[in-house]
Amino acid sequence: MKDKYILTAESVTAGHPDKLCDTIADSVLDACLKEDPNARIACEVLATVGKILVAGELRTTANPDVEAIVRQVVRNSGYDCNYHVEVRLHTQSPDIAGAVDGDTLGAGDQGIMYGYACWETVELLPAPVVLANRITSLLTTCREEKLISGIGPDGKAQVSVQYAFGVPERVDTIVISCQHDADKDLDELREELRKLVIARACHDVRIDEQTKIFINPSGRFVLGGFEADTGLTGRKLMVDTYGGLVPHGGGALSGKDGTKVDRSGAYMARYVAKNVVAAGLADVCTVSLAYAIGQTEPVAVEIDTQESGYYDDAFLTEAVRRVFDFTPTGMIRALDLDKPFFAEVCNNCHFMHPQAAWEQPDKVEKLRMACAELEDERGQN
Repeated sequence: MKDKYILTAESVTAGHPDKLCDTIADSVLDACLKEDPNARIACEVLATVGKILVAGELRTTANPDVEAIVRQVVRNSGYDCNYHVEVRLHTQSPDIAGAVDGDTLGAGDQGIMYGYACWETVELLPAPVVLANRITSLLTTCREEKLISGIGPDGKAQVSVQYAFGVPERVDTIVISCQHDADKDLDELREELRKLVIARACHDVRIDEQTKIFINPSGRFVLGGFEADTGLTGRKLMVDTYGGLVPHGGGALSGKDGTKVDRSGAYMARYVAKNVVAAGLADVCTVSLAYAIGQTEPVAVEIDTQESGYYDDAFLTEAVRRVFDFTPTGMIRALDLDKPFFAEVCNNCHFMHPQAAWEQPDKVEKLRMACAELEDERGQN
């Protein structure tokens, strides 16, 4: 490990075009799950000037008013909804349905998922991820609660943290882009964001005289949302997870029900990693999962603690498999993935929501017991 290095992560606000598309997709999913907990949904959203397209596959007894959902989400995000909404949802492929709904629930697709946790923040996430998401969350709060006048829903943040011997030492760089009204004074905006956003978000990691802060470095940012950029579901994969600091299998999260292991597997991998670190079994933990479509059990479960584990990685992998159920049914049951709450967690990183089931360190004692039992078994052989 280098003595000093810098790690960077980014986040976007709920009003960012891509993230707004994610929220629409998850709101459609929630509407279906509210009426039908067994709904099968794969929903995608594309939005641009004057047009929002909702497309995908579904199999459900629910009949949601998709156009009304779209308009409500857009308005709730702070925009006028002067858009033509086109809905192109059709029935799920019978081939996929047959592969998933056999005698036991199979994975809805193949895929690779990663979960991660580390000791360096209360959230057990890397410091740059936490700080970037705090900033975008505060941008939205300042707009909604009118703490700062004249700012819009669209925005993003990027935070670079300098580490010394593996410990977050100081904030090296902060970049914020915040939509604003045409008559908003930029110097006033920058001062307000320093006091009401940056100071609050970065209270536990040092900002010093060498910290570089760029607020709206391009100047004006009046036109935002779908009027400025086309939005698309699944385009903020790194924002949704670990800010680009952890491997990613490439599967998007939003708009997918729990049988889609891109989502359920990513949540389960985070759940496992967080419990391993919370149990004191490792300082850092990466969990990787892999699935084959139609199959109940994962084809691979691996733990990587970067040599920080109390036990070796193979030992921890075996202990984890004794405690956690990695089947689609097991993940849906353990993480409440048949409940309509996805639109609540799709903003500001899916792992920054303390109420989510996958964020609960509730398997700590079972993991410790599994390790003790496994140690006893090995000692007897």
